[in-house]
Amino acid sequence: MTEENYTGVTTGTVATACSLAAIDAILDSPDIVCVTVETPKKSLDILIDSCSKLSDTSACAVAHKNPYNDPDVTVNLAIVAHVELIDFINEKVIITGGEGVGKITKPGLQIPVGEYAINPGPRKMIKKNLENQVPEGKSAKVTISIPKGCEIARKTMNPKLGIVGGISVLGTTGIARSMSSEAYKNSIVTQIDVAIASNLEELVFVPGNIGEKLALKRLDVTKEQIIQTGNYVGFMFEEAKKRGIDKFTFFGHIGKLIKVAGGIFNTKHSVADGRREIMITHAAICGAEKDTLEKLYESATTDDMLDILNEINIQKEVANSIAAAIKERCFARFGLGLDVFLVDMEGNYLNDNMEGFL
Repeated sequence: MTEENYTGVTTGTVATACSLAAIDAILDSPDIVCVTVETPKKSLDILIDSCSKLSDTSACAVAHKNPYNDPDVTVNLAIVAHVELIDFINEKVIITGGEGVGKITKPGLQIPVGEYAINPGPRKMIKKNLENQVPEGKSAKVTISIPKGCEIARKTMNPKLGIVGGISVLGTTGIARSMSSEAYKNSIVTQIDVAIASNLEELVFVPGNIGEKLALKRLDVTKEQIIQTGNYVGFMFEEAKKRGIDKFTFFGHIGKLIKVAGGIFNTKHSVADGRREIMITHAAICGAEKDTLEKLYESATTDDMLDILNEINIQKEVANSIAAAIKERCFARFGLGLDVFLVDMEGNYLNDNMEGFL
């Protein structure tokens, strides 16, 4: 598979392309099918779906993000730029948002509260690409819209981060890479920044949506106090420590958290597993006989393993041992003091470490 299969363009690049096409249409180039966008990395040719000159001073262009090898919710999404030439006001390019572009309602993000969620990278790219096109004595007012942005936003972290009414226009380099890229990490780490800016205490880190639902069910915390790590547990813990967060709760299903007991800080299954081996180790430490260890080895899931341990009445002892190992690993690697809560799929506590939040 070629490099192109693994990369696409960001929403910021498409928004820039539409802005360029619209201003070109105003300046008498109405039949635009492709524009060249200068990104921080390289020049990219972007196809334009449609472009219409609305008046002598305004035009509108539409383009979409082409698919690439990534489960990106914004793939195939139409992005619209409306450009209007007005008398000069402070700067040559003025950028705002329209339908489907979220607004910032919480501090801690790259954009101030009250502004549209068009990140600094795309703003800079739009300005750089348009400034030389704007006639003397004029400003170009650029309004970016994403018609299905409100619908798509429900599938993103925007509501949790306090970005309401749509999605964000993102992109640092202009080029989008597959899910293992820095873009995903950058999106999840903003949860920590928002929590800090909101002066939230007693934070709870969970692997994902299931962990969040169970934490809300079992702990006396709000949704704003919950930070999802995804598979990047180590990255998120390191970023928390960098920001001065030394202690928090780590809560989630034992099937995810057990990996950390073995020093696995990227919990993606294809990266590393080891759940079976870690469970067997702690069962042996707690006195399990060889036949029990063999049953554990043959088990397909951690839930099956818990049933086996429950039959010989050492489930809680093993869970306590695993929780202690998680705490030790995280203190040794990050200097973090954690309260660890291991639960099953119903949210039932498996270990005895249930201090705080109860």
